[in-house]
Amino acid sequence: MVDTLIVGGGTAGCVLAERLSEDPAHTVRLLEAGQLWNDSAAIPAELLDATAMPLSPGAEWLWHYEVVLADDPPVPATIVRGKVIGGSSAINGGYFVRAATADFDAWDRVLGGSATWSFDAVLPMFRRTERDLDFADRPWHGDRGPVPVHRTKQPAPISAAFTVACLDAGFAAVPDLNAPDCGDGVGVVPCNCEQGRRTGTALGYLLPVLSRPNLSVAPRAYATRVRFDGSRAIGVDCVRDGRADTEWADRVILTAGAIESAVLLLRSGIGDPEQLRALGIPVVHPARVGAGFTDHPEIGISYQIDLEGRPSVPLESVLGIDDIEIRPYAVSFTPGVRRLGVALMRPRSCGVLRLRSAMPGAAPLIDYRYLTDEEDRVRLRDAVSTAADVLRRMGARPVDAIPMRSHLDPWLRANLATSQHLSGTCPMGRADDAAAVVDETCRVRGVTGLSIVDLSVVPVPLGRGPQATVVMLAEKAAAHLAS
Repeated sequence: MVDTLIVGGGTAGCVLAERLSEDPAHTVRLLEAGQLWNDSAAIPAELLDATAMPLSPGAEWLWHYEVVLADDPPVPATIVRGKVIGGSSAINGGYFVRAATADFDAWDRVLGGSATWSFDAVLPMFRRTERDLDFADRPWHGDRGPVPVHRTKQPAPISAAFTVACLDAGFAAVPDLNAPDCGDGVGVVPCNCEQGRRTGTALGYLLPVLSRPNLSVAPRAYATRVRFDGSRAIGVDCVRDGRADTEWADRVILTAGAIESAVLLLRSGIGDPEQLRALGIPVVHPARVGAGFTDHPEIGISYQIDLEGRPSVPLESVLGIDDIEIRPYAVSFTPGVRRLGVALMRPRSCGVLRLRSAMPGAAPLIDYRYLTDEEDRVRLRDAVSTAADVLRRMGARPVDAIPMRSHLDPWLRANLATSQHLSGTCPMGRADDAAAVVDETCRVRGVTGLSIVDLSVVPVPLGRGPQATVVMLAEKAAAHLAS
């Protein structure tokens, strides 16, 4: 038996394992469904190369999920997550932009103004995560953290052309997208990479401390259920190397991500009682797990342009306009064709995640329900019009003609994708909030000995991509859990 059992060695799990094992008297065990490499020299080159996203269909380090993005008629898609030590921080494009001050204002309102997750409260944790290679002298940045943060100084031609077009259209230049209240405009994306190497939380946090005698890691261990004694979590059932086993602990922390943490909670009897009983799952505690998640719908505009390409991080610059982010991907996903992403960062439409079966490994139902709210469609129509103007100023040629604004809705559905930033399946909230699954310290309500620390607990849509905020979340949760 250990003091703390962490389920999921992804972005948040690596941070927690390192921080909680700083106390030599506190034993920590980390379960990870994917592979572990004890030394950075053994990590496959694809996982280290910051200029490529290692997302080939047969890659062993990926979870694949079949989802429905919109209904009537269904818009199916496949999404992926990192199934490897470091999780999605080991496979993503390196985007390391903090959530905006407005996001933490909204988060604080959900908690009734407690200030626990206000921007002022989380800023020290953001600073603790990073070693900013450009703005370390600024009071809102860190210079000693485990994650290097870098902004390209020599942008690829496509990124440079996009920036010039945005400035020509009258948008402001934003020198530091991680500055508080940086405002709307075009800026260079801070990335968690250094000298071309992607540095996720496995490299930054976990691998340097694997020799601690009070820290152990079990790779290729797939958790199937949380064990309870009454309403107290006492361990986790798992399958490792084809054999069933149970890991016992004084405390269990789920850090398996917004999909897998929610699925594990449901299989363990925490969720909608009617749905659980229908699947033959004994109810431990009623909770609205998976009842209203959010993600960032993204409209993809394919275009051609007469510019040379060169190796770069996938996204070097972005244009932010309120809750819209326009992304000129610097890598080509289709030979001869470029992609401009138009993402709605604070959508009103909410999705649903639920179990199809109680069997471990059975795929959950993930229904995004994008574009169901009229305000979302209005914002995306406006954003696509802005994106079309930027492309025109770049001298780019859309592969398919973009219709007039009044005829855009069918075109939006035809070009609908997702940013793969699913969050809020187990949201944080006050004791009197019926939607709340965890409290403001990430402890699961209605039971003891169980916490969740990952993107599933974030109770509001984030106006930026989530990676930097998840690392901060884990730092802050570790401080709560260690006290």
